[in-house]
Amino acid sequence: MRFQLLGEPQVHAEGRTAATGPPKQTAVLAALLLDANRPLSTEVLVERVWGLEAHPGAARTLHTYVSRIRQLLEPADDRVRLHRSRGGGYRLELPEESLDLHNFRQLVTRASELDRADPKRLTLLREAMALWRGQPLAGVPGDWAARARTLLIDERIDAAVHWADAEIRTGSPATALGPLTELADQHPLVEPLAAALIRTLAATGHPAKAIDQFLSVRRRLVDELGVEPGAELRAAHRDILRETRDPDEIVPAQLPLDVPDFVGREAELQRLHDLATTAVIVVSGTAGVGKSTLVVHWGHRMRRHFPDGQLYVDLLGFDPAGTALSPADALRNLLLALAVPAARIPAGLDARSALYRSVLADRRVLVVLDNAAHERDVRPLLPGAPNCLVVVASRSQLPGLVAAAGARPVELGLLPPAQARELLSRRLGAGRVAAEPAAVDRILAACARLPLALTVTAARALQQPGQPLARLAEQLHAVRESLDAFASDDEATDVRAVLSWSYRALPAEAARLFRLLGLHPGPDVTVPAVAALLSEPIEIAERQLRALTRASLLSEHRPDRYVSHDLLRAYAAELVQPEESAAPLERMLDYYVHSAYAADRILYPTREVPELTTDGPVTRPPDHPAALAWFTEEHQVLVRMVRRAHEAGLDNGAWLLARGLTTYFDLQGHWPDWAHTQQVALAAATRASDPARAASAQLNLGLAHAELAPDDAIRHLRLALDGYRRIGQAKGQAHAHNALARVLGSQGDPRAALHQTEQAVELFGREGNHGGQARALNNLGWYHTQLGENDRALARCQEALQLHRRIGDRYGEANTLDSLGLTFHHLGEHDRAVEEYRAALEAWLEVGDRYNEAGTLGRLGDTYLELGQAGEARRVWERALTILTDLGHTDADQIRHHLDALGRP
Repeated sequence: MRFQLLGEPQVHAEGRTAATGPPKQTAVLAALLLDANRPLSTEVLVERVWGLEAHPGAARTLHTYVSRIRQLLEPADDRVRLHRSRGGGYRLELPEESLDLHNFRQLVTRASELDRADPKRLTLLREAMALWRGQPLAGVPGDWAARARTLLIDERIDAAVHWADAEIRTGSPATALGPLTELADQHPLVEPLAAALIRTLAATGHPAKAIDQFLSVRRRLVDELGVEPGAELRAAHRDILRETRDPDEIVPAQLPLDVPDFVGREAELQRLHDLATTAVIVVSGTAGVGKSTLVVHWGHRMRRHFPDGQLYVDLLGFDPAGTALSPADALRNLLLALAVPAARIPAGLDARSALYRSVLADRRVLVVLDNAAHERDVRPLLPGAPNCLVVVASRSQLPGLVAAAGARPVELGLLPPAQARELLSRRLGAGRVAAEPAAVDRILAACARLPLALTVTAARALQQPGQPLARLAEQLHAVRESLDAFASDDEATDVRAVLSWSYRALPAEAARLFRLLGLHPGPDVTVPAVAALLSEPIEIAERQLRALTRASLLSEHRPDRYVSHDLLRAYAAELVQPEESAAPLERMLDYYVHSAYAADRILYPTREVPELTTDGPVTRPPDHPAALAWFTEEHQVLVRMVRRAHEAGLDNGAWLLARGLTTYFDLQGHWPDWAHTQQVALAAATRASDPARAASAQLNLGLAHAELAPDDAIRHLRLALDGYRRIGQAKGQAHAHNALARVLGSQGDPRAALHQTEQAVELFGREGNHGGQARALNNLGWYHTQLGENDRALARCQEALQLHRRIGDRYGEANTLDSLGLTFHHLGEHDRAVEEYRAALEAWLEVGDRYNEAGTLGRLGDTYLELGQAGEARRVWERALTILTDLGHTDADQIRHHLDALGRP
C-alpha cells in the first residue's frame, strides 16, 4: 500500500485508489498518517477532527470512522495495521517508505548532507519535489488541518528554494521556473521563495523579469506589511544586477554634479515623477531657464529606480560653434558607456541604433539627452525598452517626438518671483536678501527671473560681500542700455546684460581668458590647453580658471575639465577681437598637435612622424593606457579642433592634427570621425597646393572607409596611389598598395590582395623602409596561406621575422610569429606550429594586445586538436574565451562552438 498526504489524502492498494470516505473520516486518516507508527489518544484525535465543534458523541463517531478505515486497510497489506494503543486511542503502523511525506523528508535530509554543487543533491531534490501533487491535506476540514497544512507548505517552500539553487548550480534552472512561479503567486510575501524565483529567472535568461519580480515583491511588502525587503531578497537583487554585466564593468553613472542648493520647481518635479512610467519626457524652455539643472537634479533623485545605470549625453544642439554631436557619435558614446568594446560598435547609424536597443533590452536605465535641437537627433537614441526612461532637454518643444514617440511634455518657464528670491537667498544668505527687498526686486527684474542670470549675479555679489545689493542693482541696470548688439525678441534678452556686467567685473587677466575661450571649439577645456591659449604657466592658467569658476562663468564638470553654458560661450566668441585671436588660436592648436603626436608615438612606436618642435606646453602620456585615455578624453575636442583650424586658415596645423589622430581612430574603430577629419585634411592640403599631403589624406580616407564602404575605400586608395605616383613618392605608393591589399583581402579576393602586397614589398624594399617591408612581407605570407601556397608563405614570413627582429618591432614580430604558426599548421608540422604560437603569445603579452592574443590562442587550440591533445586545446580555448568575453567580441561565439564540440571534460 502507498499513502499520500502531499496533496489530497489518498490510499493506493492493488493498483487502485481507495476512497477515503467523507471529509471527517478523511481527517481521521490524515491525523493517523501524519503521526504514523505513534499512538494518538482519543482526545487528541477528537480535537484534531472536530476542534471546538466536538460534541459528546464525537468519541463514538471516531470509533466508527476508525472501523471503516481498518476495513479499508486490512485486506491490502499485512504490514499495515490500525489497532488500539495501550493507553487508549489508536496507532497506525505502516512501513515508513509507504508514506509520501516520510519519503519527501528523507530525500530532503539526504540532500542537505551533500555539497551544494554535488549533482546527486539535485537528483534527490528533484525526487522530493516530484512527490507533491498540490496543496497538502487538500480537502481536509478544520483548524488543525489548516495549521498542519501551513507547516507542510513551509517545508515545501524550503525544499523548493534548495531545489532551485541546485538546478541553477548543476542542472537546468528552467525546470524549476514553473513550480517556483506558481508557489510565489500563492505566497507572494515569502522572501526566500521570492529570492529563489528571482535567481531562477535570471539564470534562465530573463534578468529584466527578475528585476520586475523584485520590484513587485518590494511594493507588496511595503504596501501590505510596511517593511522593506530583507537581506536575502536584497542580496538576490544585487546579484542579478551584477550578473547582467561583466564582472569588471562599471555601472554607468554619468549624470553631472547635482546642484547642492536647488530651489523650487516643485510642480515640475512632481510632473516628472508622475510621468516616470512613460518612455520619453521632453523638458523644454528658453535658454538659461534651468532645463539641464532640473533634469540632472531629478535624475539624481531617481537613481535608485534605475539600477542598471544613468546615461547622460550633451547633444550640443545649440552650440555656438554649430558643431552639434551627431546621433552616430552620441550612440558610440552611449555604447562605450554600456561597456560595449569599440571593436564591436558598427559604423552605420542604423546598426549602432539597433545594437544600442539590444544592449538596453533587459536593463532599467535612465537616459538624459541634453541640449537636443531636433527630433531627428533624438529618435536614434530612444532605447525602445519598456524599463528605460529617456528625458530630453531642449529649447524646442520637439512636437514630432510628442506626436510620433508618445513623448510627454514638461514646459519650463521663468522662475516664479518667490522661487527666484529664494534662489538668491540660498546663494547670498536670507539676511542679506531680506535687508534690501527693493534692490532684490530690481535684480530679479534685470535678470528676468532667469536661473542662469540669477546664478551669475549671485556669484558676483558673493565676491563683494560688503557692497550693498542696491549698488549691484544700479551697476546691472547701467549696462543694459549699451547692449544693442544683443537685442532680440527673446524673453531672456536681459541675460546679456547680466553676462556683460559679470564680464566687466572680472580682473583683466580673467576677462582676457574669458574672451579667448571663445576661440576654443569645446565642448570642454583642460588646464594645459588654457595655458597654451594664454601663453602662461600652468599655475597662472589654473588661477584664472578658478576666477571664472567663482564667477559662475565656468564650471568644473569633471576633474580638471571645465565647461560653460552655450550662451556664455557665444557671448565670449562675440567679445574676442580678431587682432587678439590669431596667436592664441595657433598656440592652442600647437598644443593639441604636439600632445596628439606624443600620445600617438606610444600607441604606434615605429610609425614615421613629421619633425615637430614647440616651446609651449605638451601633455606627454607615460604609457599605453594613459595615451589611450588622453585621446578618449579629448576625442570630441580634437575632432572639432581640426575643423576649427581649417576654418581659421591654419591648414598646416589642421592636416598635422588630423594625421596625428589616425592611429587612435584605427585602434578604437572611430571610422566616421577618421573619415571626417581626413576629409578636412584633404581640403587643407588642396588649399595649400600640397599634393603629397593630399595623397596622404586620400590614403587615410581609404583606410577609414575600409570599415564603412569598401567601394569608396578602393576609390580613395586608387586616388592616393595616383597622387603618390605623380610626385614620385615610392613609400606612399607602397602604403597605398598595402592598404588596397587589406581591403581586397577582406572582400574575399586573396589573389588580388597578394598582387598588391607584392608591389608594396618591392617599393618598401627599394626605399629601405624596413618596418613597412617587414609588415608587407608578413601580409604576403598570410595571403599565400589563404591560397594554400604554404611553402611560399613560410619563406615570406621567415623573412619578415628577421626584419622585425632587426629593427626591434615587437608588435610586428608577434604578428609574424602567429602567421608562422598558421603556416606550419597547414604544412602538417604541428609541433613546430605550437612552438611558434607560444612565442607569439609571449610577444602579445609583452605588447599588451589582448585581442590578438585570443586569436593566437584560438589557432593554437586547433593545432592541439590535430595533435590529439584535446585537454590542451580546451585549456587554451578557455583562455581565449575569457579574453574575448572580457572584450565583448563576437569571436567568442566561435570559441564556444569549439568547446561545445569537445563536450564536457
